[in-house]
Amino acid sequence: MSPRKIVVLGTGGTLAGAAASPQDNLGYAAGQIGIGELLARIPALRGMPLEIEQVAQIDSKDMSFEIWRALALRCAHWLARDDVAGVVIGHGTDTLEETAFLLQSVLAPAKPVVLTCAMRPATALVADGPQNLLDAVAVAGTSGARGVVAVCAGTIHSAVNVSKQHTYRLDAFTSGDAGPIGYVEEGAVRQLRAWPDQPALAGALDRLAGAVRWPRVEIVMSHAGAGAAAAEALVAHGVDGLVVAATGNGTVHHELEAVLLRARDAGLRVVRATRCAQGRVQTTPHDTLPHAGALSPVKARIALLLELLA
Repeated sequence: MSPRKIVVLGTGGTLAGAAASPQDNLGYAAGQIGIGELLARIPALRGMPLEIEQVAQIDSKDMSFEIWRALALRCAHWLARDDVAGVVIGHGTDTLEETAFLLQSVLAPAKPVVLTCAMRPATALVADGPQNLLDAVAVAGTSGARGVVAVCAGTIHSAVNVSKQHTYRLDAFTSGDAGPIGYVEEGAVRQLRAWPDQPALAGALDRLAGAVRWPRVEIVMSHAGAGAAAAEALVAHGVDGLVVAATGNGTVHHELEAVLLRARDAGLRVVRATRCAQGRVQTTPHDTLPHAGALSPVKARIALLLELLA
């Protein structure tokens, strides 16, 4: 019996970026090289049973709903096949945590879906993308692996916990106080904790596939001197939901909170998430608005988007 294949989906990003000089790790254009060419440059992957598909070719700062939809549907297509062991997605770092959380929320796959990336372009003197791709393929082929994860700099992060916390260094991602799932060491996975088990929202994939209009959910930030104007403008513009990136344990400046409470009373969905990099919002007797627990503001936004799609 032939070994099951790994499907590699490309979406661009720094992983596929190109600069004029090998010494230039910043002045590059993202999404310039196809995923097939990137894989062909990695000798260790030659001869492996890989299926390659280019879903998009963008800088991930420009990720869109339509690409999210296409990516989720292509993942679902490949994961349903018995001859596929897992899926690898080449992705930009800027919105990787958002895409990972979305995919876990709508797929909760019994097979691994592994997002990987690079902090240096493919043309760099010492590019990090090839090793990250190699590690991602290793994770996707690991027996017992499941759920959506991110692999970067040899570390395996859960889609629920992963966040980009550094602007430049190669190990730019963290899992916060939850800690990583494990590490990839010379092609082998050393697992520290369980694979992601967050269940999919019932019917979410079908709703995402058939959505004619995505709900508009925006993020506002609470900070020293935060006023009402930004939130009032968004409410007047007809948003469907608001997430507030709150201070500390979900606290909100009183002027901003007053606007959010009026919006909630008028029927708008409003959710608090902490802007702190670690920890979760704890429920208190004084809460006036619901909170998103351990979700970051960008992930709380995705959760609210999917709820509103229902």
